[in-house]
Amino acid sequence: MPEVMMKSLLVNPPSFENFDGGASSRWPVTREIESYWYPVWLTYPAGMLPGSRLLDASPHKISWAQTIDIACQYDFVVLFTSTVGFQSDLRLIREMKERKRELRVAFVGPHVQTRPIESLQASPDIDFVVRGEFDHAMVEFAQGKPLREILGISYRDPHGRILHTPARPQLHGEELDLLPFATEVYKRDLEIERYTVPFLLHPFVSLYTSRGCPALCTFCQWPQTLSGHAWRVRSVENVMREIRQAIEWFPQAKEFFFDDDTFNIRKDRVLALCAEFEPLKFRWSANMRVHSDSETLKAMARAGARLLIVGFESGDPQILRNIKKGATVEMGREFAKNCKKAGIRIHGDFIIGLPGETEETIERTIDFAKELDCETIQVSLAHAYPGTELYDYLAATHALVSDPLADPKGHQLPHIEYPHLSREQMMAGVNRFYDSYYFRPRVVWRILREALWDQHERKRLHHEAVSFLMLRAERWRLARRGLEKEPVVAVPALESRSDAVSQS
Repeated sequence: MPEVMMKSLLVNPPSFENFDGGASSRWPVTREIESYWYPVWLTYPAGMLPGSRLLDASPHKISWAQTIDIACQYDFVVLFTSTVGFQSDLRLIREMKERKRELRVAFVGPHVQTRPIESLQASPDIDFVVRGEFDHAMVEFAQGKPLREILGISYRDPHGRILHTPARPQLHGEELDLLPFATEVYKRDLEIERYTVPFLLHPFVSLYTSRGCPALCTFCQWPQTLSGHAWRVRSVENVMREIRQAIEWFPQAKEFFFDDDTFNIRKDRVLALCAEFEPLKFRWSANMRVHSDSETLKAMARAGARLLIVGFESGDPQILRNIKKGATVEMGREFAKNCKKAGIRIHGDFIIGLPGETEETIERTIDFAKELDCETIQVSLAHAYPGTELYDYLAATHALVSDPLADPKGHQLPHIEYPHLSREQMMAGVNRFYDSYYFRPRVVWRILREALWDQHERKRLHHEAVSFLMLRAERWRLARRGLEKEPVVAVPALESRSDAVSQS
């Protein structure tokens, strides 16, 4: 590898208090119930740059001022920004450059990828942005390659004109095998105990075995921007080397999480991985679609699969067609039934407010969720990110009634409204969904039963139950007040993977 020319800092910034930034949180937002996902995307260039550091500010409680102090010890800062955190991130780098004028700054992530010109026009402090995968672009710049020769970037020339270099081809499978292991950077720079998600075991370790997702869901940001629709995989042997090493390095980890956009794209690969997993006797969870058959799910259970995150989205067939889900209500029922038979838990994701939503379809989805009876659920208001087909559709139909996706503290705001369905009605639907689902006797007993047998679960559930009840009261208070002021849509305790638009 050529000599590194710049000492590099890769930052998941402290945009807001309790903010789970964009590096691997597909829905960056401030969490009322703290929940942090690993900054997996930043680990790859960090692992290729000797002397670099990956700084994940929010989970490690590193303040705005401390982040600036640390940045000034480096020559080059790579900042993973988000639509929610972009304005805050601009203020952060302004203070960095006031302290160290010669500091170079690159912004990466879906927000700048989809709006490179607007992003560069927003601040002269951004030296360049990357369009798409940024692994090698960051390394090339840090090693001294001129901007005009780096593929897939947008930058200003000396005359202030914004220029775009040709797109960089996506990494294929063999190239993914050559990337450093994310877990090596975790060991070097992060504390795994800082990462917590209510429905995953704590502590957990997260990694990718593939990139991309061929599904065409209109709302899902990642495949339409950063990771792409082309499904590219690491070899089974390469994945297993990372897992075996991580099991040795992190004996305290209670679970591995495969954060692939969709883990079960192809049956033969799932079965090949499971055959290697089984002798190691570790527990794991993954993002899934409802396309795996009973045979595959049983093999996954034998190989240690504990929980699957599944995007059911809606119980209305027409809404599923509207969003190009590529799955049916019947497929969801069969999948859930087979998971129960195999002994695998489900965390079910549902969305209120997708195109075609009515009061009747909301009730249909609530009934569908109760029928599936997932161990935990997440119910989100539909949100449309720039770069998605849903965003373009809603903008064209004038359904985007509020431009900000979040309030000044990073809390999610409802920004979609239909002539026949108001934001108040959709918010009330979310509240009603949670209450009618979680306050069923069978669910209450299921939660209490787990707490009785697990001391860790007792402590966690007590904390989350108190927070959930407080948030429930706040949500209903806001719903009663209506939208005189833009409300905070709280992320309830028992479900808080707030990628909000579920990714499976």
